[in-house]
Amino acid sequence: MEFDFMQLASIFVVLIILMILSSAIKIVKEFERGVILRLGRLKGAKGPGIFFIIPMIDRMYKVDLRTRVLDVPVQEVMTRDNVPARVNAVVYLRVMDASKSIVQVQNFIEATSQISQTTLRSIIGQAHLDELLSERDKLNRDLQKIIDEATDPWGIKVSAVEIKDVELPSTMKRAMAAQAEAERDRRAKIINAQGELQAAEKLTEAAKLMATEPMTIQLRMLQTISEVSTENASTIILPFPIEFLKMFELKKK
Repeated sequence: MEFDFMQLASIFVVLIILMILSSAIKIVKEFERGVILRLGRLKGAKGPGIFFIIPMIDRMYKVDLRTRVLDVPVQEVMTRDNVPARVNAVVYLRVMDASKSIVQVQNFIEATSQISQTTLRSIIGQAHLDELLSERDKLNRDLQKIIDEATDPWGIKVSAVEIKDVELPSTMKRAMAAQAEAERDRRAKIINAQGELQAAEKLTEAAKLMATEPMTIQLRMLQTISEVSTENASTIILPFPIEFLKMFELKKK
């Protein structure tokens, strides 16, 4: 009985040793880093590959270095020209310093999300509605710069920020549609007026040319008659030569 107890005790000790040794072996993937704290103090980041830590003394936190896509929820904001809008965005971020992402901030994903939301409301609130609709690239660059500067002490790199959707009230959509229609009508009237001006200029040039050569008026009149005449026309138009009138004027004199 005593032999069995000693044997069980030795097996138990061996199992404990194996468990301790297994906990000392750590494997980190290529896209990960292991941040090690020894008795609460930062020892640095290790990986990728296999390495050993001191059980019960060292504690390791795995950090993923791949680019993450952070969805910024819809924010209700008021533009600079007092237009309400609902805007959401997406943030692309990556951990550049694994140690800072663990030591400097408690949860870098949540912290980046909160900064992205507040920055989005601030930037949209300083922009006019026309800028929000037509100059979105500029707003994206401003958002990326501000968020990247705020997250840099945490070892986070924000590579891009994109505004996805801009939702406007239905009344504002109708007003914008009416404005666009009025703008199209204005352009149509301007084009029509420009066409009339060009036609008047050409007619003036033609009149000046015909004044120098009276025969061109007769030729033009004959061409007009041929254009208005058809096969089934019952009326025949004959031009009256202007030279006859000149003969009567000479006789009167």
